[in-house]
Amino acid sequence: MDLQALTDFALVATHGGFGRASRASRRSKATLSRRVGELEQELGVRLIERGTQSLRLTDEGRALYERTHGPLSEIAEAEEVVTLGASTPRGRLRVSAPLVLAHVALGQVSARFALAYPDVQLEVIADDKKVDPVEDGFDLVIRVDPSPDERLVGRRILDDQRFVVAHPSMAWPKSSPDGDEPLTVNAVLTPRTPPDTIWQFHTPSDDKVSVKPLPALRLSSLLMVRDAVLAGVGASLLPKLLVAEDIRRGRLVHWGTDVHPPVEIWALRNSRRLVGAKVRAFLDVLEEAFPGREFVPSGSSR
Repeated sequence: MDLQALTDFALVATHGGFGRASRASRRSKATLSRRVGELEQELGVRLIERGTQSLRLTDEGRALYERTHGPLSEIAEAEEVVTLGASTPRGRLRVSAPLVLAHVALGQVSARFALAYPDVQLEVIADDKKVDPVEDGFDLVIRVDPSPDERLVGRRILDDQRFVVAHPSMAWPKSSPDGDEPLTVNAVLTPRTPPDTIWQFHTPSDDKVSVKPLPALRLSSLLMVRDAVLAGVGASLLPKLLVAEDIRRGRLVHWGTDVHPPVEIWALRNSRRLVGAKVRAFLDVLEEAFPGREFVPSGSSR
């Protein structure tokens, strides 16, 4: 099979038409059409339905595209690494990240990266949905406590604890009259929080405390939970990176740190693809943003 013709077919399929592919590649529509026609003749099947206003792949064309566009991208990336060298980050870079991390830190990280590497078109998608970097076309995915996956390798960029926090005006949890039941407190929880949840945390004086949160409000987003805690609705158990700045400024009080080990946040990539210069550069900027795998709020001193 002619690799150049296959590459031209993938280019047309990716851009959705000969005209758009021609503009993107700066090659003539006639050349692209001829090369795709030669590939069809070689394979003995029709790959693209012509005569329609928008490009439509045949079943055979769709099957060929789905099986080859990934490897072709890897070949292009390998060519970039070899010809441009590791010191020349450029091209498109797609990153998937959890909402809280993206909201709190990745805006500044992304801006720093864009200023340092203007030839890279960075796109950060903030979503808590677990995406597949291979199938969904991401160069990097950032995950919290990821499960082992032989297809993914990467770096641990951040260790984050969970803090029990409350508005400064909120009273310490109440004890039961007989003292046999756990302390209780009005709390802002997520819909997924089980009804029998007990918070166990170490206070700043290193006492271990057990508290039963009584749901005053349930919100699906941790960003909304933080806002409700700031308004004084109740206490909550939230990531340190989300509330560290509020604690530093006195908007929230740190009651204690969850007894469970810190969560690990990893930046992962497809293990079957070469590490391009743009990916390596973004990983380096991420590590610089979290010195010692710790989140430091902007404006604070260490």
